[in-house]
Amino acid sequence: MSDELAAFLAIVRRDLLLAQRRRSDLMTMLVFFVIVVSLFPLGIGADRDLLRTIGPGVVWVAALLASLLSLSRLLSADHADGSLEQLRLSGHPLPLIVLGKVAAHWISIGVPLSLLAPLLGLQYDLAPESLLVLSGSLLLGTPALSFIGAMGEALTLGLPRAGALVSLLVLPLDIPVLILGAGAVDASAIGLGPGAHFSLLGAYLIVITLAAPWMIALGLRISME
Repeated sequence: MSDELAAFLAIVRRDLLLAQRRRSDLMTMLVFFVIVVSLFPLGIGADRDLLRTIGPGVVWVAALLASLLSLSRLLSADHADGSLEQLRLSGHPLPLIVLGKVAAHWISIGVPLSLLAPLLGLQYDLAPESLLVLSGSLLLGTPALSFIGAMGEALTLGLPRAGALVSLLVLPLDIPVLILGAGAVDASAIGLGPGAHFSLLGAYLIVITLAAPWMIALGLRISME
């Protein structure tokens, strides 16, 4: 195993262990996700056609908001206690460190949201195929949300009230993911198939996976110097 791969896995393992020790933070985000998704059927009523129409969009918006709530665990906490500076001085490439931290964030946040989504989608009377597409679109789209969030975090490290600024920075970049993710479920529901939307989501994810670690690393260097 190469030193780079070993370092990447060590960072992922470290951040997952930290996430496990902060289970209350994870539960807060998941409960927030469940509450937001569940409130809409209660407020709208039993109009099945309307629920099926808005369901994918509501689930995706709730996932996006839950992801935004979790961004402080990505870089800010490690910056506050000095761990990020130690990782930066470890001799490993900073983009590799960033990639490991984003991967751990997606595993601890994106994967649970994706697995919960089909259960919550039942409240919107979505067909079984639509529920599978919803979960798949979240699995494909939430890594991009983590990368975009990390870019915002890197640019605002150490700034007062950075949370609101991060939201303003990342939301415009999150919108394409939101549109494509919810659109995949809508396309599946009307018989067009989600292939085109999944292809665009995959392309977006590939581009951002290749570019974002370097951009985040540059933002970290600027913020920490």
